Amino acid sequence: MPHLTMRSAGCVAILLACATAGAEQRANISELSWTDKQYMASQIQKVDELVRGEFGGQLHESTSDLDLLQRIVNRGVVEKADVQTQQALGMALGNVIAKETGMKWYAYKDSSGRNRALCVAETEHCLFPVTMLSRRMSVGLYPDVNKLYSESMEMLAPHLAKSPYDAD
Repeated sequence: MPHLTMRSAGCVAILLACATAGAEQRANISELSWTDKQYMASQIQKVDELVRGEFGGQLHESTSDLDLLQRIVNRGVVEKADVQTQQALGMALGNVIAKETGMKWYAYKDSSGRNRALCVAETEHCLFPVTMLSRRMSVGLYPDVNKLYSESMEMLAPHLAKSPYDAD
């Protein structure tokens, strides 16, 4: 019997060590690689060409882009199975958020994998706009781009640097 007790204690110790290691593992946030930057630029260019071809407009990395993205979603311009283009739309949404907040794109790696994320400087407060639209569109939903933008801005507000001219 003592042999079984030692074995059980050993298993519990291993499980605790694994649980502790998992709990302590933090996300690794690093600068985007050259490849990341080139890929993202090509994806934004794809969305800009889509906007030009469908609506005769162009992306400006401003809140006016939100209406263009919504028109693309509403008209079903991007196929349900075209996740890559859906993610490109998310990058365009992310560029608007970045421009409005001063957040920057980073590579975010955790136990779930590596993603591109918008992060508040010198924090682990990050947003994942690349998949904000694609996760919804790939299952046949028509997300409200302005609502996603507003909810993101509201969620981020406590973590963003305040201007000395902001009224409290």
